[in-house]
Amino acid sequence: MKKMHTGYGAKFKAFYCGLFGHHYSVTKKITNHIKEYECIHCGKQVSTDVKGNLSKLTPQRRDINRTLENLYSKRHRATAHQQVA
Repeated sequence: MKKMHTGYGAKFKAFYCGLFGHHYSVTKKITNHIKEYECIHCGKQVSTDVKGNLSKLTPQRRDINRTLENLYSKRHRATAHQQVA
């Protein structure tokens, strides 16, 4: 027997988020203040901006977050190395 996909699941998830709001969970921690989130129901991805507001995770913002994460990790590795020495 074949399974038929009607698309009602996606419509229900969008309706749920529209009615009750999104339920975000952290998917990636960029710095102590900037994180990336994803809605557990509909899969919408957002990130915190400079002011701390949630904004849509565009390819440009994803690239900025990746660069910021690299700079943040290099800086903290250098700081940890200096403390050990």
